[in-house]
Amino acid sequence: MGETFINRLKGDKVIWVIVIALSLISIAAVYSSSSSLAFREEKSTFFYLMKQLRFVVLGLTALYICSRIPLGWYRLISYFGLIVSIGLLAATMIMGSKINDAERWITILGISFQPSEIAKITTMLYLAKVLEDHKFETFKEFAIWVVAPLGIVLLLILNGSASTALVLGGLAFLVLLVAGIKASHLLKSVGIAGGLIVIVLIAHFTFGAFPRIATMVSRIKNFTNEKQIEEHLTPQEKQRILDKTFQADMAKIAIASSDGIGKGPGKSTQRYVLPHPYSDFIYSIIVEEWGLAGGVAILMLYLWFLYRCIAIARGCTKIFSAITVIGLGLLITSQAMLHILVNVSILPVTGHTLPLISLGGTSLIIMSSAFGIILAVSRSVENSKCAVQPQKTEELTEGEEAIEL
Repeated sequence: MGETFINRLKGDKVIWVIVIALSLISIAAVYSSSSSLAFREEKSTFFYLMKQLRFVVLGLTALYICSRIPLGWYRLISYFGLIVSIGLLAATMIMGSKINDAERWITILGISFQPSEIAKITTMLYLAKVLEDHKFETFKEFAIWVVAPLGIVLLLILNGSASTALVLGGLAFLVLLVAGIKASHLLKSVGIAGGLIVIVLIAHFTFGAFPRIATMVSRIKNFTNEKQIEEHLTPQEKQRILDKTFQADMAKIAIASSDGIGKGPGKSTQRYVLPHPYSDFIYSIIVEEWGLAGGVAILMLYLWFLYRCIAIARGCTKIFSAITVIGLGLLITSQAMLHILVNVSILPVTGHTLPLISLGGTSLIIMSSAFGIILAVSRSVENSKCAVQPQKTEELTEGEEAIEL
């Protein structure tokens, strides 16, 4: 029966299996990690479990709908989507609010969400469409269609989250590199980006603009200072650093206390002291309860997902399809890797959640939509009888070429 159900799903079957696995892990992990929050708020221990179940169902519904939408519609809305994202980001600067002192949120029709989450997806769709429409023989054309729009989006995101802007900028550069954009265009773009960074820093330190830069700098300082905490510091200075690195310290304790084998489901102790154990630090709770085997299993699921995205892209005959899959695949995987690296104290705290696993809301639904778009591309590849495996690309019809990535 399970096999029949999987076979009825359209698109890449492996990605469907990964999505279902991540969703099941999410339900178990959120139920275990949110008990402390439910206790503090004097709610039933099932409150956040039921809330997560609703969002998982909504996310899977959004994923399914997005997977059924023809790629032609995504092409049509790609330019408009970026314009809408820019408008939402600009509106957030004016009337946005903060939740957990993190990124700016905006509320429309009673629904609160982070426009930066939508901007991540629309940016990748825009890049895919513009790379399909233009050859970019001159840098002027490249600057008008790529550098300027990306610069606007990143500057607007930077006002709410410096780490998100840096990650999205890096991913956009990687996508352009994979797409084969001229090296001279990329080098000039890096020069422009460097100049903008200098201007932004001057504006920040002179006029207080882009306040999230201060947060990022503070986190980096705390992270590096913690590594040198035994050197030349007074007890008071050491305590101030420890206070600011409390989250990272508790995450490390959670992982270390697993002893490699885990304490067992629902037996985490750090969930009672670790801030946001159900979102920003859910990976450390999973490792605490399930041990290294659980942590490695989750890591492998995301890497397996990225591998499938690359395989799908290699079977595409259209630039838009290939770049969309690669862009969104890298977006999802990089966020997962950032979350994991923060939880194991390799990187400073960024506030990025674990895709499809952390306690959800609109962010879970938006990320599910990204999975759905990838499945839409894989369904299109299947329908057009393009080979997903790279060794079968010769089966394409005459005049078509598989995009090598």
